[in-house]
Amino acid sequence: MNRDLTLHDVIVAGIAVAAGVTVALLLRVILRWLGERAARTAWEGDDIIVDVLRGVLPWAAVAGGVASGAAALPLTGQVGHTVNEVLTAFVMATATFTAARVVSGLVRSVAQSRSGVAASATIFVNITRVVILAIGFLIILETLGISIAPLLTALGVGGLAIALALKDTLANLFAGVHILVSKTVQPGDYIRLSSGEEGYVRDINWRITVVEQLNNNLVIIPNAKLAGTNMTNFSRPEQKLSVTVQVGVGYDSDLEHVERVTNEVVESVMRDITGAVPDHEPAVRFHTFGDSRIGFTVILGVGEYSDKYRIKHEFIKRLHQRYREEGIRIPAPARTVSLQQPGTETLIPHPRESADAAG
Repeated sequence: MNRDLTLHDVIVAGIAVAAGVTVALLLRVILRWLGERAARTAWEGDDIIVDVLRGVLPWAAVAGGVASGAAALPLTGQVGHTVNEVLTAFVMATATFTAARVVSGLVRSVAQSRSGVAASATIFVNITRVVILAIGFLIILETLGISIAPLLTALGVGGLAIALALKDTLANLFAGVHILVSKTVQPGDYIRLSSGEEGYVRDINWRITVVEQLNNNLVIIPNAKLAGTNMTNFSRPEQKLSVTVQVGVGYDSDLEHVERVTNEVVESVMRDITGAVPDHEPAVRFHTFGDSRIGFTVILGVGEYSDKYRIKHEFIKRLHQRYREEGIRIPAPARTVSLQQPGTETLIPHPRESADAAG
């Protein structure tokens, strides 16, 4: 336009912008109300739809008001075109960030539902967010009339140099993806490395795996090291596992009676203690004629690895008390030292050594 700016133009433009802002505020109120209603339903799809609309519609209304106001002003064709492109890019950027947030949230929810723990594997969340943002950025450039072909070519040429410079980082990234895809380790699993570190896997991100020990310390392990070391996963193929306790009784004991009493103690522990497996079948296996005792192994069932300490603790206490009540003797090892002198032989009993009833 070639005419001069008038007060009427300014008023019309201001009304258009104010109308856009007002519509945006009304949309926020309406969408908040819809979000509260959607949260009460069992279907998660309505929550996602409302979340997307809440992130896009208010800003689109503001952009529409600004575009209408700009159209009412006597702007030149070039300026008007630039304003429209900027507003279009703004709306597209808003939609891109909203899509990245919503889709990454869906990926996080899926990861949490698969792992069954509060923590999640953020590597997939971060990859999803970066991919969506990159695609949105390229679309915005193309919309603004900027050719993305040279940019893609430059990225392809520089990709080799970037890969060499970030060799360790990329190794950790692909190792983390491989670990999660192969499902050898998932967040929430209890693992032990051949180097001795053990604990619950709390997170697997693009570079490291975070393992929380039972004393609440965190062990940070690079993904490449985790993928290349020997590891025991106590949560797979199932979380329940068996633990053993070594016990010994005297040679004068009635082994049938010992087995029956021990099984009764195992059943009481499995039934009463949190973390035990109630349907676990008691198992007592005699295996050794020792120097001062007959040794046997008791097999206990626990729900997960960290429960074994509490289960063994309660079992040993109850077993010791029950053996005392039943008169079952847990012998302490004794040694006799023979000292020989010319023409004489003296036997000196060695002091008894205390022995743990459970090995």
